[in-house]
Amino acid sequence: MAENLGRYIDAILEQQESFKGIPNHYYSDYNVKRGLRNADGTGVLAGLTSIGEVRGYIVDDGEKTPIEGQLRYRGICISDIVENCDKDDRFGFEEVVFLLMFGELPTKEQLDSFSKLLASQRTLPENFTEDMILKAPSNNIMNKLARSVLVLYSYDSADNPDAVDIDNLLRQSFELIASFPTLIAYAYAAKKHYYDGKSLVIHNPNPELSIAENFFYMTRDDHKYTETEARILDRALMLHAEHGGGNNSAFSIRVLSSSATDTYSAVAAAIGSLKGPKHGGANEKTLKQMKEIQESLKNWDDEQEVYDHLCKIVRKEAGDGSGLIYGIGHAIYTLSDPRTAFFREYARELSEEKGRQAEFKLYETIERLAPKVFEAEKGITAPMPANVDFYSGFVYQMLDIPPELYTPIFAMARIVGWCAHRIEEVMTGGRIIRPAYKNIKKRRDYTPIDER
Repeated sequence: MAENLGRYIDAILEQQESFKGIPNHYYSDYNVKRGLRNADGTGVLAGLTSIGEVRGYIVDDGEKTPIEGQLRYRGICISDIVENCDKDDRFGFEEVVFLLMFGELPTKEQLDSFSKLLASQRTLPENFTEDMILKAPSNNIMNKLARSVLVLYSYDSADNPDAVDIDNLLRQSFELIASFPTLIAYAYAAKKHYYDGKSLVIHNPNPELSIAENFFYMTRDDHKYTETEARILDRALMLHAEHGGGNNSAFSIRVLSSSATDTYSAVAAAIGSLKGPKHGGANEKTLKQMKEIQESLKNWDDEQEVYDHLCKIVRKEAGDGSGLIYGIGHAIYTLSDPRTAFFREYARELSEEKGRQAEFKLYETIERLAPKVFEAEKGITAPMPANVDFYSGFVYQMLDIPPELYTPIFAMARIVGWCAHRIEEVMTGGRIIRPAYKNIKKRRDYTPIDER
């Protein structure tokens, strides 16, 4: 049956023009912004937000001037938040959740109370783990996460899970933020058991631990983790929690929220967006490419050899044939990605602890040489900074986090920004998001079936 269907589809496709793409000239003919981006790479303004600010350049009189990257949560620089948590030697993700959801920094008493509230909501509904996760496992945790979120609609404690009043939206948001680590941990346990042949180990969440600590507690069979591991994961969650309304997953949740659909449907759509390798899965691609580079080089310290191999990658003579150096460049950041500086230092710290300094040095070499390669091979003179994905996969690897958890950890952090954007869109958007598409198909008459 499948073979016959394949032959049928192939025969039809040979006669069709519809699947062969749209000629590039139409985009300029009709001034269509491909990917909702202007010709100079700047994003098309699609809305207003008070949640996250992402800046990598200044536009003045049509001139685009690169600047050092800035990322602000509710107007506050994320670097200041992280650095103050480092100074006080405390976990900070819960504080970021409060800030993004309520718009203000919490007092110590508010933060303690809020952290306890989130910790109390980590347990999944009765029978949910067995019926929805263990009986229907997935080899892809992001797929399982999206399905689990959709099913939570049926377990919603309110009389009307579709309600979009602020009280209901906040309740649903906090329940999802609190339960995401548990959903991910249990989906991972099921995946290990049913697909990898490992023993099934399910741990109850520990309400006495921070979100970062609890994640290690639930995903490791022996519960064990170090203070360094928990601290760095906490910082990673802080840095990934929000990135403006224009990133693909945040825009997805705003599009669905503008239709007044329910929270679970909107969040599931954002998960589906983040699952894509062009969005949340980029750090895995960086790791795979680094492995190929390491295996291809005879001497990691020979910068000329490294440079030559990067040139081969850009010329599509090496790597996966994409011509991309993964982890290099960003759609908005020009001179620097503010998150990269933190991940670079975490990578340096862990590489010294794990005896992997040579690998870290190679990462730094590639970060430095990649812009020169793109200029030489592609004539690109614009700045090409390392983005957050360049070092984050390496950091997670040294934290002994399995690759299949990298993107789910991203989701575990970004659910906060998603919920904040959903609430903002529902409360202030006012109109359903409905951009226009120009039809370029020539009009024609219907042909009766016996005349075809």
